[in-house]
Amino acid sequence: MMETKSPFLDTIFLLRKNECITLFSNIQTISLKEEEEAEVYLEAEFEKERLEFLSDQIICNKTTAVWAAKVLYHSAQLYLIREKTANNLESLVPKFKRTRDIPSILSADLSLRFLPDVMLALNALDPEDPLIKILEDILTEFHYSAIGYDLDLKQVNWEEELKDKTYRKLYLERIVEKKDYKLAEIPFINTLLIAEFGMYKDAFWRELKIITEENQ
Repeated sequence: MMETKSPFLDTIFLLRKNECITLFSNIQTISLKEEEEAEVYLEAEFEKERLEFLSDQIICNKTTAVWAAKVLYHSAQLYLIREKTANNLESLVPKFKRTRDIPSILSADLSLRFLPDVMLALNALDPEDPLIKILEDILTEFHYSAIGYDLDLKQVNWEEELKDKTYRKLYLERIVEKKDYKLAEIPFINTLLIAEFGMYKDAFWRELKIITEENQ
């Protein structure tokens, strides 16, 4: 996908390609054609990533992928543009209203993985910004994309959450990649990680505590 002169499509493309973002002077309406083009692009990106996690059972949820891309685009633009948006935040950044499952989690992650950086920027600008709470609620639901960002996940049933072996593998790998101590020291996750590391634990993560019943 090349740059298209569509602020929405170019934002998603540049973030995924170069992890950089362009802020525009106004928030433009996203057309149906742009959504369709985003579907094609994000599905292709999903297929590339699916080669890495070696599962032919997980198919891109294109609708969820586009929803997440729109959330990311609008959130990034709202960092700069706030004129006449105070009463419009929830329509620009709508809640997820479909079924949350492994395909939707991984499809949303194509874009939502960049959302914590947007939130850090928003927080530095104004910690009381109501947009931050809206985005935290989204990431609390899609917390795979927020690994490395401090969220309250006390309500998560981890045994149920990580029962799918492909998702569990990806989740653990990202915890290690981000060195997320808070998640890694949850007893259930800690046990999984230590089992994965085996005798090579110090090579993967020397500083990580081994959580036992005595030191919980």
